[in-house]
Amino acid sequence: MSERQDGPLAGVKVLDLTRVLAGPYCTMFLGDLGAEVVKIEQPEVGDDTRAWGPPFVGGESAYFLCINRNKKSVALDLKSNQAVGLLRRLAEGADVLVENFRPGTMERLGLGERELRAVNPRLIYASLSGFGADGPMKDWPGYDLIIQAWGGLMSVTGMPDGEPTKVGVAIVDIVAGLMLGKAILAALFARERTGAGQKLETSLLEAEVACLINAGSNYLVGGVVPGRWGNAHPNIVPYQSFKSRDGYLVIGVASEGIWRRLCQAIGMPGLADDPRFARNPQRVEHRGELIDILTEIFLQRDTAAWMTLLIDAGVPCAPVQTIDQVFLAPQVIAREMVVEVPHPTAGTIRMAGLPVKFSGTPASIRLAPPLLGQHTAEGLRSWLRLDDSAIDDLKSKGVI
Repeated sequence: MSERQDGPLAGVKVLDLTRVLAGPYCTMFLGDLGAEVVKIEQPEVGDDTRAWGPPFVGGESAYFLCINRNKKSVALDLKSNQAVGLLRRLAEGADVLVENFRPGTMERLGLGERELRAVNPRLIYASLSGFGADGPMKDWPGYDLIIQAWGGLMSVTGMPDGEPTKVGVAIVDIVAGLMLGKAILAALFARERTGAGQKLETSLLEAEVACLINAGSNYLVGGVVPGRWGNAHPNIVPYQSFKSRDGYLVIGVASEGIWRRLCQAIGMPGLADDPRFARNPQRVEHRGELIDILTEIFLQRDTAAWMTLLIDAGVPCAPVQTIDQVFLAPQVIAREMVVEVPHPTAGTIRMAGLPVKFSGTPASIRLAPPLLGQHTAEGLRSWLRLDDSAIDDLKSKGVI
């Protein structure tokens, strides 16, 4: 764990009023880049994901640990008017506020964008909800699973003859968090020119619709309602998984050059010139015939043997690995994507590393995921300049 404070967002103060996954992933992204992130949590309860387990270690859930590093936890009971007043004061000194309450909640607390930017015009106020701040569904509750179903992603995920299937991780939450994080960076950049903050607002639904990419375009442009293709691709053939003699492998033939190299590697050079398969449109048209041929061929060797042949031939391919295999992979270790972080109750925890490397202003892991309220006193001292007697008074009243 690094003590470096020179990340690209060093000096930026982020007030984090988010919970579960999309919002916390966004604020962790900002924290990894060097921002000081203060996470506001309900005393004794905290972020919902603190209870999402097992597994637990040192009293903390693995789920909470994976998305809350580089943050300080300040416990405020927002049912108290005094706590709301403290939060308003915290916002006055913040550069960014991120919240994912249901639309209207912050306004009812007197913490809406207009109120806070009236006292802090430089504040970037970022809101994230399930379905958006307006429209007929704005009050609907939304989790990743709900949006994967409502936004169409489940309809194109799963085997053709199977049930609609969610993605194995909460991908809509992750994408929405990253999109909002990217927008916050753009707003910080714009503030350098204008001197003013602004409001940013998005939703899980909008993030998913934006990520339908070719499936959405196939409908919008071509009028084709996509179905489920399993591990295959609707527009590229072959681009899917195949069973080998001892497992599964995936190949991705995204160009005609790769197609010819694949045919050579599997000992079937004639396939490259077969008029049914010579170019991708023909391979898509004759998908069934080609996949039958390749299925029979790939069953003849073990996955490792095919990997050697295909990598040597320059054909994009991969074994279908389990999660433990991923974290033990030499490439993952070489790229520092498994890191060890000391934690106050869990000892040393392992977590996924930083996915982007900076040559001049490196991202870093400076803080372990916090215990609930671990930094309440520290945060109130450093941001609001409260003394110990004032903090003790707030504790006695149950405000913090």
